[in-house]
Amino acid sequence: MPACEERPRFDAVPERSRWRYKPRRALRLWQSKAIRASIVITVLALCALVILALVREETGTEGFLVGLGLATLPVPLLMAAFRWLDRVEPGPWRNLLFSFAWGAFAAALVAILANSFATRWIATATADPTSADTLGATVIAPVVEESAKAAAILLLFLFRRREFTGLVDGVVIAGCTATGFAFTENILYLGNAFGEDQDLGSSVLGSVTVATFFVRVVMSPFAHPLFTVFTGIGFGIAAVAARHQRVRRLAPPLLGLVLAMGIHALWNASASLLGPWGFYVVYGVFMVPVFALLTWLSIWSRQKALATVGAELPAYAAAGWLGRAEPSALSSMKARTVARDFARHHHGPSGTHALSEYQRFATSLASLRHRARRGVVEPDFVAREQELLHHMWELKAIAGPALTHAARTTGRAWTPPPYRDYEGYNPYRDGGGAVGSRRP
Repeated sequence: MPACEERPRFDAVPERSRWRYKPRRALRLWQSKAIRASIVITVLALCALVILALVREETGTEGFLVGLGLATLPVPLLMAAFRWLDRVEPGPWRNLLFSFAWGAFAAALVAILANSFATRWIATATADPTSADTLGATVIAPVVEESAKAAAILLLFLFRRREFTGLVDGVVIAGCTATGFAFTENILYLGNAFGEDQDLGSSVLGSVTVATFFVRVVMSPFAHPLFTVFTGIGFGIAAVAARHQRVRRLAPPLLGLVLAMGIHALWNASASLLGPWGFYVVYGVFMVPVFALLTWLSIWSRQKALATVGAELPAYAAAGWLGRAEPSALSSMKARTVARDFARHHHGPSGTHALSEYQRFATSLASLRHRARRGVVEPDFVAREQELLHHMWELKAIAGPALTHAARTTGRAWTPPPYRDYEGYNPYRDGGGAVGSRRP
């Protein structure tokens, strides 16, 4: 097999502009990407108009504007945190924006309508408005809100399956959805607090608005993401299960949803049922440790994805598709950063974009091969492998030198694969199945 500077030989590779693999299936009108996108955008826009109108009616125009301004403050920080977590194999922005919009508008609309209806029905049936409010907050709201947020995760799991590959994807999508939901909910709470202060004439420091902002934005901006992340973890576990493992594909999402509802109910009950100090006890004894544990789990999953890159890509380096130093560089976030700086210095913003694409394709290729070796073989494995390799080769002129420089700078040495049956492997010539079927 030639060295990595030579291109592995294969016949009649299509140009990149025409190389877009699509599963063989009848294309119906509703399956058109443009039509589906238009439907989704229209539905979310209508939900946004309705929910924002309801919130403005509840808070008044001044309260709505104040609530909107204060509720916006934690959003960039939370979204940036989830995007940082997704740096190894970043999903498309459209998925994150859809998740946020679903949580902020669709899930919030379902929650406010269902919660109001259920609370009124319980109050009418029991003739006890106080118990109805308590029951609505501790039982009805967690079930309705977590189910509404879980719908976004389910939709992306079903219709963006290629981009939903593991636990980190589940955490990121769940976190963005919950961030959107908390955004709209904070507008309502902060707007009502501002209206109450206006009626009472409270001072700034002693105002209900400041107290509400401190509790919801400063102390617990992660509360809703923390609840919904359990659902995301369940879908992430299901994403790496083999097709024949029906229990493993169905049970984790349901269990994650139940856990999300239970923790949400505990959080709501901490203020209404456990006394004035109940909130602080639950916050310090339960919520903070759970948040720390989930943060560790998410970072560990990211490091595991990097380890998968380092373990799977040497097969392609041995075959000549990647440079010998590339697998080691691609398995280190420090080396990836150095490579991006090198590409930016020598090629400008276009070089940075090309290298980021190359890294994303390489991570997807490693994940694809890892799942195939574990028995999670996808029907379009061969075509998907060829597609990723083709795109990577077209970016190799920029990515190769940058990653080689990064490996040398960071001391990432070439690690040969512990097997030699991939020497000279060519997916275009050999049919692609060897990577998924051979055992290291």
